[in-house]
Amino acid sequence: MDIKSNDFNEHEFELDGWARWDMPSDDYYDTLQFPEDYTGYDGSEVWGFIHNRIGFHEEEALVRDEYDADSWKADFNKAVSGLHAMVSAQVVRGMIEKLQETGELDPESYQWTDPVEEYERRLGANGETPEAVENMYFTMMLLLSGVRAARDRLLQDCDSGSIGDAEACETLRSILTHPLMDDPNIDAASRRLKDHALRDTNNLWEARMRTRDLMRIMNCVQCNKCRFHGKISTLGLSTALQLTLGRQGMGGDVAKIHRVELAALVTTMGKFASGIELCYEMQAL
Repeated sequence: MDIKSNDFNEHEFELDGWARWDMPSDDYYDTLQFPEDYTGYDGSEVWGFIHNRIGFHEEEALVRDEYDADSWKADFNKAVSGLHAMVSAQVVRGMIEKLQETGELDPESYQWTDPVEEYERRLGANGETPEAVENMYFTMMLLLSGVRAARDRLLQDCDSGSIGDAEACETLRSILTHPLMDDPNIDAASRRLKDHALRDTNNLWEARMRTRDLMRIMNCVQCNKCRFHGKISTLGLSTALQLTLGRQGMGGDVAKIHRVELAALVTTMGKFASGIELCYEMQAL
């Protein structure tokens, strides 16, 4: 199996890199066959740990106006909050799909039963995090910039046949050549993050350490499907940050990005696109 062989050949990582992932195994899962779903799992303790312990809190930036603070650490927090918002959007979408299938959600089987109420609580302007949707856009822009930085390599992989699936390559090519990928406005988040980081390059090791911790904490998620998709999403975000910042704030070398990181980056961008679409649908209501 070519995928398995390639994974075993590329499983190494830098000890002080942006991410560490699990060793290859005989277990492979298709994200289309095992999509994100509403399972009723309550991950609030894990998210509380992420925001309170993995996020940055030692600066004045981390008060109520943290998301507009002039600091790359505040940008990091905003990106992680955007990740949380995307997951919340997927939960709400899953609730809607369950309702369409079953007609109702049994409160004894599911943690939440009203998607409109959950959307307002999680993502609404008067909800628990008023900046949630704004933060999701911020993180989406980081992902778009990351995919664009890796575009030539991804197109070369399609041309060389190394991806292996012709249909997947055509889909990927349509994404990489979409006009949005050349829109200069998508650089707003990465430009802000890079500008802030260049003022504090001696401390960027802290960002690498925290993205590794972000991946590691996903092992504490008790829902297997949630953990599976959580690891993909955190790896996708860490790859976007790696391409934006590198080691000194000037950007990473796309040639050194592993194929598993590139796959996570593109997949996570798709998750965010779906989450943003859900927000449009709910706001239209």
